[in-house]
This record gives sequence, C-alpha cells and structure tokens, in this order.
Amino acid sequence: MFNDPIADLLTRIRNANQRKHKSVLIPFSKSKQQIVEILKSEGYINDFLIKGEGVEKNILIILKYKGNQKVIIGLKRISKPGLRVYTNVEKLPKVLNGYGIGIISTSKGIMTDTKAREEKLGGEVMAFVW
Repeated sequence: MFNDPIADLLTRIRNANQRKHKSVLIPFSKSKQQIVEILKSEGYINDFLIKGEGVEKNILIILKYKGNQKVIIGLKRISKPGLRVYTNVEKLPKVLNGYGIGIISTSKGIMTDTKAREEKLGGEVMAFVW
C-alpha cells in the first residue's frame, strides 16, 4: 500500500526515464489514468495501455525519446498528503514560463494548468512536468 500513489507514479516514470527504459508498468487507478492521458495529449509519452483486470489491473506507459534525448526532463510532485496546495484561477502557476505543464485537480476533473485557466477553474496543484 502506498501513502501517495501520485508520487509513486511520478517516481516510477522518472526512474524509468533516467534509465532510458522503453516502458514502465504502474498499478491502475482512475486518477493515474487521467494523469497519463494528459501526459500523452501533451506529447510527453508515446502511448499507454491498460492491462489486466480487477486487482491485477496495471497501466503500461510507453516512454518517448527524441533520438537520444529524453522528452520528460523533470517531474515534480507539488501537493502532498501532508501539505495540500490549492490555488484559484488567478494564481495558477506557470511551469518554466509556459515551457512545462502543471497538472491541476479541479471540480471538473484532472487537467492541465492551461485548460484550467480557459475554463476559469482553480483547484489542487498536483504536479509539474517539463
């Protein structure tokens, strides 16, 4: 059992990316699936597959590289179980002046900081990816 499944997701991706693995297997949850969908739509990973059923359900993430360079340079967990970080739409952070993305959990689901600004929503700042 993990205390922070989102931090576990980010750490597994970070570690696999550092070792230049082609893919990484992560235990399934709906919030992890939404985060992985964002990473795919923003071009940080090639693809992902849902494997197995029930307790054995996993997400297989296929990492993306440009030649010998990593596409994901950094991942950082912002809001943690011991210290939640919430913000309104006016104070949504920009990651590296718009170079990266912020993953925000809003009342309408998990989305990027850009989409949250468009929909005028604040929420919990989950992670930064660049």
